[in-house]
This record gives sequence, structure tokens and C-alpha cells, in this order.
Amino acid sequence: MKIIIVGATGTLGKKVTESLKPYGHELIRVGSKSGDLQVDITDPASIEKLFAQTGRFDALVSVAGAGHFGPLQSMTIEDFKVGVASKLLGQVGLVLLGQHHIHPKGSFTLTSGILSEDPVRGGVNLSTVNGAVNSFAIAAATELQNDVRINAVSPGVVEDSPGFHATFPGHIPVTMDRVVAAYLKSILGAGSGQVIKVF
Repeated sequence: MKIIIVGATGTLGKKVTESLKPYGHELIRVGSKSGDLQVDITDPASIEKLFAQTGRFDALVSVAGAGHFGPLQSMTIEDFKVGVASKLLGQVGLVLLGQHHIHPKGSFTLTSGILSEDPVRGGVNLSTVNGAVNSFAIAAATELQNDVRINAVSPGVVEDSPGFHATFPGHIPVTMDRVVAAYLKSILGAGSGQVIKVF
């Protein structure tokens, strides 16, 4: 299979990419500034350019997207738009545009996160966006054609990102192996319209 990994150069993206190598697939690593190809997921023209470069593909994995983290009291509309434009609309755009380039029986895997149902202080933007990503995956699964699948992986804070642990008080960090296994389940499995939780 030809698999596009958007966000392949990040902490999680690198692990997902490494986990796919033993299967012998053609992997296209995509980053915002590095990787085999580059894309700005907030720009539909940049996404279209990416698909023009990759050609038709079998699976797309998104481990990309930024959000705003900060107190609700000082949050502005512009702050809130960060997560909407990047983690939500960026990933939605990969699907809306990618559906016209994906092979039959292909798959999309998006990334949300635990904050959709277990919020922390300062995480309102990401909680909202993660919930929307989950809902999009569930709903889009009912309309994607040619047996194309879509799922969202919703991980908790991972052990490999200790800089975030203090922000998630009371949350037990999950192992990277468990998170990566969820991505493999989505990419290589048979399910669709699922939110694969790793808490």
C-alpha cells in the first residue's frame, strides 16, 4: 500500500512511521517543514498540491494539527481559531480533498485526544476540536464511497511527552506502544466510523 503520513516528523508521527516499516508499504512522510513532502494543512491549495505530488494512495494518516492552550478567561476568538483552523479543518480538509485521490477500500486515520471527554484546565479549545474530529470521523464513515474507511485515534497523554504531564493532573500517561497499536488497528484493520480510545 501507498501510505501518506501527515505529521510524520513529530514525536508520535515518527513512531507510527517506524511501526509501519516492517510491513513493506510505500511510506510518504509529510511534514510542515521537513519529510519527503511538505504541506500546510490550514491551506486547501497546499493540500491539493500534496495530492498532486503523491498521486493516488491507499491510506492517509494524520498525526498533525495545532490547538490553543490557555485559560478561558483570557481566550480570544483568534486564539480559538487556532485549533479550528489547524487540528479540525486541517484534518477535515485532508479527507474532503483526499477522498477524490484515494483508492477504493482505502482508509483515513485522524487524531483527536482524551480532552474531548476528560478536559483539563486551559484545554477548552482542544477539548472542543477533539470532539469535533471524533464526530466528523463517525459521520463521514456513513458517506465515504467505494468502501473507503475512516477512524479517529484518541490518545491520552503519552509517556514519551513528559513536558505535558504536569498539564494533565491525575491522568495516567499511556505507553507509546499502545498508542501506535491503535493507529495500526485503524490503518490495517477493518473498522470504520470508530473512535479508537487509548486512555
